[in-house]
Amino acid sequence: MVKKCDISGTGVQSGNNVSHANNRTRRRFMPNLQIVSLFSEALNKVFKLKICSKTLRSIEHNGGLDAYLESTSNNKLTPEAQKIKKSVVSKKGVRAKPAKKAAPKTKSARTAKKTTTKKDAK
Repeated sequence: MVKKCDISGTGVQSGNNVSHANNRTRRRFMPNLQIVSLFSEALNKVFKLKICSKTLRSIEHNGGLDAYLESTSNNKLTPEAQKIKKSVVSKKGVRAKPAKKAAPKTKSARTAKKTTTKKDAK
């Protein structure tokens, strides 16, 4: 049984137990895995996944499984999560993001005052 998160890929890490006498013995740090059913609104489907608690918090923070997968890059997702993301994106379609208009840069009063005084001095 693999101790790995199905979405983020967080796995077992290794380290040391350090005693008061500074004796070091090897140990394993296990991820806090939970078996959770997550609902995809785009696919109208429930996914039963084994994910770590940190990933679950991130999913809830982003507003659900679909929003989390869309906002996360493929480099940070496992192949299984990438397949879910691909089906979610294809189902929703590519949404056109409105282009942001760049506001004209205005000089602060302090900077504008300095430039006017230099010109007047010449």
